[in-house]
Amino acid sequence: QVQLVESGGGLVQAGGSLRLSCTASGSIFSIQVMGWYRQAPGEEREMVAVIRKEGTTIYADSVKGRFTISRDSSKSTIFLQMNSLKPEDTAVYYCNVQEGPLSAMFPTWGQGTQVTVSS
Repeated sequence: QVQLVESGGGLVQAGGSLRLSCTASGSIFSIQVMGWYRQAPGEEREMVAVIRKEGTTIYADSVKGRFTISRDSSKSTIFLQMNSLKPEDTAVYYCNVQEGPLSAMFPTWGQGTQVTVSS
């Protein structure tokens, strides 16, 4: 199984930028998708951006044009560059991987990192 370590959250003013990182270790060869989800207080967890094994990316409409997901050459670390941050981006951001065979993938979650955007 994969283990995930996240970093990069913090407090920033509206309009500012933050960069999140997530490094996977363990059975990284089994990873099919890596991505970021977020959960605001009282809200359900939602997908922010994901990157598939082959490199295709998917973004939530709310972050398109502001956030960019990328990964390093080893495909074990992903980044989320967040620009033009808004107060509504405030949430706990979780790194997620979908690992295992395509017919039976299962999720693994990071511990979460707080992002707070002040107005």
